[in-house]
Amino acid sequence: MKFEADAQVRTVAGKGAARQLRRNGKIPAVLYGQGKSLRLVMDPATVRRILLAQAGSTGLISVRVTDEGGERHQMAVIQDYQVDPITGHLLHVDFFEVSMDKPVRVTVQVYLVGDVPIGVRQDQGVLHHIHRELHIECLPGAIPNQIEVDASSLRIGQGIHVREVQPGEGIKILDDPEAMVVNVSAPITEAKLAAMLGSEPAEVTPAVEAGAPVEDEKGKAEPTPAPPKSSEGKK
Repeated sequence: MKFEADAQVRTVAGKGAARQLRRNGKIPAVLYGQGKSLRLVMDPATVRRILLAQAGSTGLISVRVTDEGGERHQMAVIQDYQVDPITGHLLHVDFFEVSMDKPVRVTVQVYLVGDVPIGVRQDQGVLHHIHRELHIECLPGAIPNQIEVDASSLRIGQGIHVREVQPGEGIKILDDPEAMVVNVSAPITEAKLAAMLGSEPAEVTPAVEAGAPVEDEKGKAEPTPAPPKSSEGKK
């Protein structure tokens, strides 16, 4: 999926300048690439639309950069972004410039497609979606919006490994080929659940207060020695 975004070159940096931009309804951004970085100003609504399209790390973005010399277009992907943990407002975004003839590495979401797995539908098994993202390498123009995995034929005890995923022509998956993407396990039996819920807590030995009588090896009660008093402050 391809997006477009407008940006203006900014000449000031620092926390104070960034706060002023946000008060004015803008956010600071940086475009990295070719061994250099370019400071930008952007409308947060534009970036948020790209992120909500679930293409934050995969969407190819044509960034129209405007400065005193005019405007130019840079192809890029979102490398990172920051969000206020309290308000949820977008604070900052980093872009990475890409060349259409050079492979890039990005993270793509995995979506399960098809019917409910047989092991879940017929045998009350439990579906585990283990890998929800996969790291891939491909040319920018071949970046998929998502990778689809059909788990509908899985029975209890079966699963799909990374090596079995078909991401598309020209796309290389970088994750461990033996890693499990999705599987179906047997349901927990009532006996096992009862055993888990009925497990006895570990025995806790009560603390002994200083001066309280305790029994020695012969069964004779003796007072527990009190801790030494601090000599601090004594002359």
